Amino acid sequence: MGAGSGGLALSVHGPAGVVDLVVPLGASTADVAGEYARQAGLPVRPGLFTRLGAPLRADRSLAEAGVRSGDLLVAADPADPPGVPGSAGSVVGPPDPRAALPGPAARPTVAAPVPAAGLVGCLAAAAALLAGWSAAQAPAGPRGAAVGLLVLAALLGVAPVGRLAGRRVVAAPAFGAAAAFAVAWDPHPARLPTIVGVSALAAAVVAALGRALGRHHEEPLRVWIATGSVLFVWTTGAALLGLGAQVSWAVLLLAAMLAARLLPGYAVDVPDPLLLDLDRLAVTAWSARERPPARRVRTLVPPAAVAAVAARGARLMTAYAVAVLAVAALSAPLLLASATLPIDRIGARLLVLLCGGGLLLAARSYRHVAARRMLRLAGLACLAALVAALAPAASGRTPTVVLALAVLLAAGLVLVAVATGRGWRSAWWARRAEVTEALCGAVAVATLLVACGVFRSIWESIHLDV
Repeated sequence: MGAGSGGLALSVHGPAGVVDLVVPLGASTADVAGEYARQAGLPVRPGLFTRLGAPLRADRSLAEAGVRSGDLLVAADPADPPGVPGSAGSVVGPPDPRAALPGPAARPTVAAPVPAAGLVGCLAAAAALLAGWSAAQAPAGPRGAAVGLLVLAALLGVAPVGRLAGRRVVAAPAFGAAAAFAVAWDPHPARLPTIVGVSALAAAVVAALGRALGRHHEEPLRVWIATGSVLFVWTTGAALLGLGAQVSWAVLLLAAMLAARLLPGYAVDVPDPLLLDLDRLAVTAWSARERPPARRVRTLVPPAAVAAVAARGARLMTAYAVAVLAVAALSAPLLLASATLPIDRIGARLLVLLCGGGLLLAARSYRHVAARRMLRLAGLACLAALVAALAPAASGRTPTVVLALAVLLAAGLVLVAVATGRGWRSAWWARRAEVTEALCGAVAVATLLVACGVFRSIWESIHLDV
């Protein structure tokens, strides 16, 4: 029905959905009902009612019935008219999604989470790694007993039994890694990356076993599997290629810094039905399928689905941040210890400094509190390793000067943070932080060549040729 100069824009809600019409002022109620039946594909012409359930006579015009532009009309069988909103027979408007939500008394009782369970799991994982290190230094007899206990603890951790089975299975891969570390231990520094890779592979195997036995806390187990597999492939590949230990640690440290910016794009995965109307996309201009009758359907996304996506993304981001913290805290001091030549040492120190700064700056863009804290700890771990490496080289008045500069710099940063509104909420400072973070990443990639000894090798080859 075409639009006239004095047309009325109406929405007719009926059994076939909502149809938007633009009708002349002189159109009768029967004309509107017939047009709705034609567009909706109804066999008979329905009756029209107001949004309050009052019937409209078929022989009267819309203007006489008091219908104005923008009104909502209801198409229904005259023998079964719609009720007043709120009554049992009311069909006016789309259903309220809040009506389907259970009240406080009808909601199922869910066991409250244990706040200290996460901390206990982290302490258990740290104790497992410490036990693996101690077992590696022990004689053959005690070492075998310790390895057996660690393997038993890993198997008990992945068993899907008990109320806290989901918490145990997250810490179980650490016991498998500790057992593998104790078995594969070798005091030679050049073999340490391979030992770490084998331990990471054992952790990935235990995590895969726990994921196969149950679906508790699947996101941390996925991170265990991905991180362990990547560490094993890189460290063993570097050993097979004859690369030095400092190359392995430098690449891992740089990868941890870059992962802090790249992983959020992969962690939060929103299902397509929550973003797109797949029913409308299924029929296009190039499709041979018959188009459905014209209607307006409102897609309602249940709040529970949104909450589930957000919770899954939060768990995945926290697990990834913990993995970044572990890799950065492990590779930074080992890189500084393995770089013994002067030029390599300069590159390693610069790389640790830039990666620590990049992690601290990357943490500001995280809205999740736990993930942000993990990244800040990773950056501080890199800077602490750098300070520990520089402390023995200082002599005379150098420590005093460095301490004074550090205090002044910290005071200045506190003043700037307070002045700009709790850190990075100022657009000006946020833009500067973004540029600084990008510079840290770019310079760190270039510094990798110096930290790995590539620059030194080229320099030595040029001097040998001369």
